[in-house]
Amino acid sequence: MAGLAMGYPMPQARGGNPDTSTLYDINGLAKDAPGWLDHTMEFIGEYGIVLGLAVLMVLAWWSLRRRQDAPAAVAALLWAPLAAGLALLVNVPIRGFVKRPRPFIDHTGLEVLVKGKTDYSFVSDHATLTMAIGVALFVANRKYGLIGIGLAFLEGFCRVYMGVHYPTDVIGGLALGTAVALLLAPLAMMALTPLTRAIARTRAAWLVRSAGPVAAAPPPLVAAEATDAGRETPRHRDNDLAA
Repeated sequence: MAGLAMGYPMPQARGGNPDTSTLYDINGLAKDAPGWLDHTMEFIGEYGIVLGLAVLMVLAWWSLRRRQDAPAAVAALLWAPLAAGLALLVNVPIRGFVKRPRPFIDHTGLEVLVKGKTDYSFVSDHATLTMAIGVALFVANRKYGLIGIGLAFLEGFCRVYMGVHYPTDVIGGLALGTAVALLLAPLAMMALTPLTRAIARTRAAWLVRSAGPVAAAPPPLVAAEATDAGRETPRHRDNDLAA
């Protein structure tokens, strides 16, 4: 098995705490898994999902630039990495206040797939970051957002599987990422939408609007908003929240 094996836990190590028992149940899968699977889960949990979300954001950007309300949609997309960074900053004092040790420090018998984790456990940075991106993507586009949220839940599972977080560390991270991305989204849109609309009127318009007949000669902003509103389809209203 990959990582740090410390033997199977004694029955009393589990106790009656559902947080601890769930940790042992999920992490126990790593004990029974072949080494290649543990290495795969280690890569996915440490880097793979974050890279996957980056690719997802690029795909979303390419798609949202083709919408008639492209500047507003791209503004919502820009909020995703900003929300993730802000959520991680909010987590700094939370970790310092709670000061919860990593599970392998207080419990024996865990298969730890990643060595060198010496910081506090609550809440999970990885779960916080991925969920903030997923929820912010949902604000921009439901399809990409649902994929991102699914990846965030997979990230949380990986962190427990790897033995570096309790389930409640993950739940706290998912909740923190969701709260930051949703609660501050209106303020973010107020700040970012004028910026992307201004960019749309410059030579860098391709960053926020796809090249084409609509983007080649954009009408004045007020007229463009009226035109976009008139062309809005039920599918856009149903799928996207950014506008």
